[in-house]
Amino acid sequence: MTAQEQVLQFIDECLEGTDCFLVSFKVKPTNNYKFFIDSDSGFTLEKCVRINRKMRKMIEEAELYPDGDVSLEISSPGIDIPLTLTRQYIKNIGRKLEIELNDEAAKGIIAKLIEVKEDSIVMEKIPFTQKGRKVVEKEAETFELKLEDIKLATVCFEI
Repeated sequence: MTAQEQVLQFIDECLEGTDCFLVSFKVKPTNNYKFFIDSDSGFTLEKCVRINRKMRKMIEEAELYPDGDVSLEISSPGIDIPLTLTRQYIKNIGRKLEIELNDEAAKGIIAKLIEVKEDSIVMEKIPFTQKGRKVVEKEAETFELKLEDIKLATVCFEI
């Protein structure tokens, strides 16, 4: 087993039994491991520190890098990183998403995520006002998108 495979096994062990999950990771040739982790209840600084310390201890005990020639970066994916896992969609139910589909004609969909199914999501169109016009109350329109048809989906945060 390579050092990289061992480190990936360690991160799985660190996340086991928690509500945290690995979204993605990168490894640079300089033994710099960068893990993007999310959590169903929010990825806090405390969770980040706890995982980092546990990972470092496991790497040291396994003597993967005897000279200490390794660095770990553990963080959340950030608001600008697209959603990739079903678990991330579930976490963001009730929020507005900006979606770009694989079909080039369908770009820039902004809607509220209301349900996540096994292979699709259900969205609700968001009414908006144009200058000088009121939004007329009407029944919400929903539509469903297959996850395989989504090229990018990012959360829209309002200030």
